[in-house]
Amino acid sequence: MILSFHPCFEADENRLCAGKLPDENDLARIRSADAVVLPQGCSRELYRMVSRNCARFFPDYTARFAYPGKLGQARLFLETGACHPDTQIFERFSDYAGICKINACFPTSYPFVLKMDWGGEGDNVHLIASADELEQSLGQVKAFEATGQYGFLIQQYIPSGFRSLRIVVIYRRYESYWRSHDNPGNFCASLSKGARMDRVSDPGLQEMAVQAVREFCARTHINLAGFDILFSSEERQPVPLFLEINYFFGRQGIGGSEAYYALLVEQIHRWIADQKLR
Repeated sequence: MILSFHPCFEADENRLCAGKLPDENDLARIRSADAVVLPQGCSRELYRMVSRNCARFFPDYTARFAYPGKLGQARLFLETGACHPDTQIFERFSDYAGICKINACFPTSYPFVLKMDWGGEGDNVHLIASADELEQSLGQVKAFEATGQYGFLIQQYIPSGFRSLRIVVIYRRYESYWRSHDNPGNFCASLSKGARMDRVSDPGLQEMAVQAVREFCARTHINLAGFDILFSSEERQPVPLFLEINYFFGRQGIGGSEAYYALLVEQIHRWIADQKLR
């Protein structure tokens, strides 16, 4: 029996957990299922219940919950040996202040990138080009901490020609496209902030990045996510640099929501076939 918690995938049995925690009835059905399909908005509680009580489930969100937020992703890149911009993680502002007491020249040079632990499509990401801009962003860090939101990182700035590569992974399907713009004042290349989509430029770089993401997914078991990849525009032979993992990602670049759900359903059926359940 295939059990689905995803509202857009019809299985032998469908249940919904949106807006509520899973209960004993959900647990009973999970235990009787041969495989479970999870929603993209899966809660930690539902994932824990499914992963502990059913051997087969899609998507695999182990890395998502074991390495949460931008700080967790930075740790995951480091632990798996994935190429990524040099990054320093701070759980709290006091951690940053402590380093500054030891090294008054930290950070050593501008520009660099400061990211809060949360947000997508370039939100809460700041390019820091001066001490004044750093002071302003650190003020935001302290203001967020006052509301109970903690964590930020400082990351090496990679000149990339105002573009990034998005690679969407849907089980065995990999879709890649560039997002680029011409505005030097906006270093975040996201479609939601006016970037252009380009599927055809630099196919060699796209192929290299897709292969790097395939290998990363094989190590981490991630099988539904959008990866942001950078290539340095200052290197003659640039390598793909992992920037972020987006478990909730925009669908414009893959044809919109209707096209996305068609791909998702197709790949879920392929996953079920690979489990030898049908």
